[in-house]
Amino acid sequence: MIKKSKIITFFLIVAIIFGTVIFTAKPVLDKINLGLDLQGGFEVLYQVEPADGKSKVTNETLKETVATLDQRINTLGVTEPVITIEGGNRIRVQLAGVTDQTEARKILSTQAVLSFRDANDKLMMDGSDLVPGSAKAVTNDKNQAIVTLEMKNKDKFASVTKTIAAKAPDNQLVIWLDWKEGLKYKTERVKEKPAFLSAPNVDRELDTKKVEISGSFTMDSAKELANLLNSGALPVKLTEVYSTSVGAQFGQDALSETVVAGLVGVIAIFIFMMAVYRLPGIIASITLVAYTYIVLLILGLLNATLTLPGIAGLILGIGMAVDANVITYERIREELKVGKSTKTAFDTGGKESFRAIFDGNISTLIVAGVLFYFGSSSIKGFATVLIISILVSFLTAVWGSRALMGLLVSSNALNNKPGLFAVRRKDIHDLHEGKQTFDLKTHFDKYDFVKHHRAFLTTFAVIVVIGIVILSVFKLNLGIDFASGTRAEVTSTQALTEEQINKDLKEIDMPSDDVNFQNNNKTAVISYKGALTQDEIAKFKTHFKKAYGTDPNISSVTPTVGQELAKDGLWALAIASLLIVVYIAFRFELSMGIATILSLLFDAFVIFIFFSIFQLEVDLTFIAAVLTVIGYSINDTIVTADRIRDVSFKMGRFKKPEDIAFAVNHGLRQTFIRSINTILTVLFTVIALIIFGNESILNFSIALLVGLVSSVFSSIFMAMQLWYVFKKRELKKKGVINTQKKKKRARTDQPVV
Repeated sequence: MIKKSKIITFFLIVAIIFGTVIFTAKPVLDKINLGLDLQGGFEVLYQVEPADGKSKVTNETLKETVATLDQRINTLGVTEPVITIEGGNRIRVQLAGVTDQTEARKILSTQAVLSFRDANDKLMMDGSDLVPGSAKAVTNDKNQAIVTLEMKNKDKFASVTKTIAAKAPDNQLVIWLDWKEGLKYKTERVKEKPAFLSAPNVDRELDTKKVEISGSFTMDSAKELANLLNSGALPVKLTEVYSTSVGAQFGQDALSETVVAGLVGVIAIFIFMMAVYRLPGIIASITLVAYTYIVLLILGLLNATLTLPGIAGLILGIGMAVDANVITYERIREELKVGKSTKTAFDTGGKESFRAIFDGNISTLIVAGVLFYFGSSSIKGFATVLIISILVSFLTAVWGSRALMGLLVSSNALNNKPGLFAVRRKDIHDLHEGKQTFDLKTHFDKYDFVKHHRAFLTTFAVIVVIGIVILSVFKLNLGIDFASGTRAEVTSTQALTEEQINKDLKEIDMPSDDVNFQNNNKTAVISYKGALTQDEIAKFKTHFKKAYGTDPNISSVTPTVGQELAKDGLWALAIASLLIVVYIAFRFELSMGIATILSLLFDAFVIFIFFSIFQLEVDLTFIAAVLTVIGYSINDTIVTADRIRDVSFKMGRFKKPEDIAFAVNHGLRQTFIRSINTILTVLFTVIALIIFGNESILNFSIALLVGLVSSVFSSIFMAMQLWYVFKKRELKKKGVINTQKKKKRARTDQPVV
């Protein structure tokens, strides 16, 4: 009898899910902060050095500097600034949405040490003599912009002015901002733009606390100086070692393009799942909607900042989230084919698929954690989204999807309707035949995957050797993240020419031998070997914004930081590999862990070869893509390894090499389709990112595509073949291998009604 209450509950839950998403999606999205690459802004990493060049930079000094920087940022009207201390002598500042990036950089890095000196450059007073927060930008009786200050001690100011007045005709009170050794008033005063702020004549003792700084100020520059003085002098010297800036228009375009790519990828997944798995595919699509909503909700609650790589991570996570559904549904279909009832097939399939899903998620989580630890800036954002995605996908796919399916199964409405699970009646055995999933025929039964294992492994070895030659000849096209230097992207609404750009660069006296074009020649990519100074960046941005109407994107990296990023990338790769070996060895065995990681490292190496051949730029997102491939492609290997473990367990022991070959062949044949399907769901999102996504993450998406395609072949023709070789050697030493060493689990493969 059909239990209608279960069906009503199912549709009620679905209605609640879609109702919640439709009516609360906008408030949830509004709570998520967009990174500077999505709304414009800049990020800068400062090397902190003692102002006097002698004392040490302490943790207390860094905290004082952060507090001062925070005060200065407040004057810019920037919401949600991010200021973090890194290591023992660096501070990273991220300002999204700042309108005048040049002004912001100047305000941040100016030391703002105010000093009052005589005409012979002797120090008379400094900023410590000012009343904190007393600086104001006003206009005088001649309608000129000036800055007014208030002194703490009226008597001290009177004494200083009396001393200066007595030095006539050199009776100037010279006011300096960031005076440096070697600067002389008498040299500077003849220049059109002297280094000092102002130098009023003092002809009498001034009995007042009020001081006026006049000069060729505009009201904006007067306000800037007042803000600097009110925020206090930095106790240190700040040197830019890494910076990146993104124009507001570029950020908006990047956001819209990536969202479109995501929608296309998700729709493709929905269509695929419903076409291949029928009813379970529909339920998977419903839970994917819930998954996406929950991830965005968590990001909002955490007040996280979503970057362009972060959105790519979210889109990629959608493809990964559906994998658990694929593994579960394939297992349910197998249980139906051996003749079990819908309810029993559902229960058994869910339990038997849990191990592979759990191991795959934990392995990917390990890599995401390594990425988060070693990554910086947007890569940390990508890792954060990836971690949240993995955890939420486990919740929605393992619990949510099964809960919804369970309602329909328990309603009895699906009884004796295998077509709803895309299972043909002619493929279903009678329960009394005693068939097990172990015995089911596949489309690949005639293929002996192990027979040619030497040829397969030799092919992979040859590819590695050829790859080493290619890398040694062509090398990698290292971006500024690793090679250091400066990269600028100039965007126009019209197609640009090399002659036009070179003319612009000549006008600002900043020629470059490395000019390339993207986006149908509407974007010019200009590279410099050295890191541009703050003044050079300001000059570059001012010129090209005036010429083409949009702020250019500029990234600059010093050699020191470039070397550190490269070292961190290699460490991340090594540590992620080691942790995966340890985990797989724990969950399976050491030989499987070694075989798995060798195949994953091969996938990573293929990406390096591809980028070397086509000279695609290698940047920070490249390392993120490589690690993501390692974390994700392990899913295929684990699904197959789990099935081989099941087959081996049922066999009891390996007495001869043919027994090992049987287990490997059976595992590969029975998981081949699901391996392809799990990869396809992610490839849909990756291909959508390549076709419709933003240019700045194109290489990231290409690296994912190459690695994922490679993983299909390496997991089947390398990892399992290596495991076969390792086990054959073990068999030769031991004579017999017991495959039931571990405590027997309760098996669910006996005939059940």
